[in-house]
Amino acid sequence: MAGRVGTGTGAPDPRLLRAAVEATGEAILITSADIDEPGPRIEYANPAFTRMTGYEAEEVIGRSPRFLQGPGTDRAVLDGLRAAMKAGEMAQGEALNYRKDGTTYVVEWLITPVRDTEGRTRHWVSAQRDVTGRRAGEDRQALLVRELHHRVKNTLATVQAVLNATMRSSLSVSEFTRALSGRIASLARTHALITEDLAQAASFEGLLRAELDPYDERGRLTLEGPAVVLPSELAVPVGMALHELTTNALRHGSLAAPTGRLQVAWWVEEGPAGRALRWDWSEHDGPPAPHPTREGFGHRLLNKVLATQTRAEVDVDFAPDGLRVSVRMPLPGTAA
Repeated sequence: MAGRVGTGTGAPDPRLLRAAVEATGEAILITSADIDEPGPRIEYANPAFTRMTGYEAEEVIGRSPRFLQGPGTDRAVLDGLRAAMKAGEMAQGEALNYRKDGTTYVVEWLITPVRDTEGRTRHWVSAQRDVTGRRAGEDRQALLVRELHHRVKNTLATVQAVLNATMRSSLSVSEFTRALSGRIASLARTHALITEDLAQAASFEGLLRAELDPYDERGRLTLEGPAVVLPSELAVPVGMALHELTTNALRHGSLAAPTGRLQVAWWVEEGPAGRALRWDWSEHDGPPAPHPTREGFGHRLLNKVLATQTRAEVDVDFAPDGLRVSVRMPLPGTAA
């Protein structure tokens, strides 16, 4: 028949089958039927298998595929595989294997029995695929979901705390509405920065610019410091503190005066207690910074909340031409 490739008997040419198996990107093993040690023994390994494992075909022929297993291989998975093969059934699953150089990879396999005319298993054919990247992606996604769940719970608690504190520190409904709207918007900006980052973190400069960039005109702002990344548990309270300082500067401080200036400098300090982020908020050429007649939310945030949540040391100075705030905040993995 025209178009048929084979031996003329209706069966494909064995050479064609071998060429197809050797050209495929799937790793293929053919083993003997016996599953008890020292079997099953490898009788054939295609080039894709050697690329995946680092072993040449002559290094694996006659050996059991068990030599690819190691201390990190899940025994429960192997027990399930053995039970299926002992029952003469097809088996599918994933396991951790070891390459020739000792590195690990996650292999997905489909093992199928090859039976004779009487139904007896004569060989096993194993099609294998390296799914290390896919598994890492799945694990990363699961981690992000857990992190998101944790952060949503913390955010709801923060919103509740902000609501209660704003109610206590507001003298009127209009003041309450304005303050609460600004604080919720600040939280949203901080969380947007965190969510955009794969590490679920935000830079200190990014938090500053989220609050101050709208008011950066005529060279009034000077922001100077190295790249410092804060994890979400630090970024949220720091973002709130920067929002309160910005709001205060706009209403009562240097940003409320046409000639006022604001300088924020930060650096990482190395010391016996570990690494710490130091930052100075300095307002100049604005109205004198008055001592607060009552403890508002911003003052309480700096002196209590920021210190509690980030273990920061906060120093506030009401200078003649503007507010000065100095903060020392331990970075993750350091002592207080």
